[in-house]
Amino acid sequence: MGFEGETWYVRAAPDAGEGADGADAGAEVGEILIDDADFPWLSGRFRAGPGFDAVQDLFAREIALVERDDEGHREEWETVYAEIERRVRLVSPDGPVAEFLLHIQGERAWFRWSDEPFQRERTGG
Repeated sequence: MGFEGETWYVRAAPDAGEGADGADAGAEVGEILIDDADFPWLSGRFRAGPGFDAVQDLFAREIALVERDDEGHREEWETVYAEIERRVRLVSPDGPVAEFLLHIQGERAWFRWSDEPFQRERTGG
């Protein structure tokens, strides 16, 4: 696929505003240099930007919940992921995407996206 070599961006959400966590709306949270396209997932090297500190713990919690397989973890994951969706936006080389499912762990990030909103039922992937 034609995605490899592209750079995608993670930005602080405009409606998240500046909070006590120091996340400025529109601040660069990071960028993802795509090195693998396995439809529907893209993955690549994540380079943290100045806004990543404000959301780093959310992404760590989200990954921990994805890896858990006990009763109740799905609801907890959905709560954490809803906060990620509220706080960040994914921007393709062509502009912001309508909806996404993004995981960041260390120097790796993987995601899927859509130009249209997802169906509400989803898995942590």
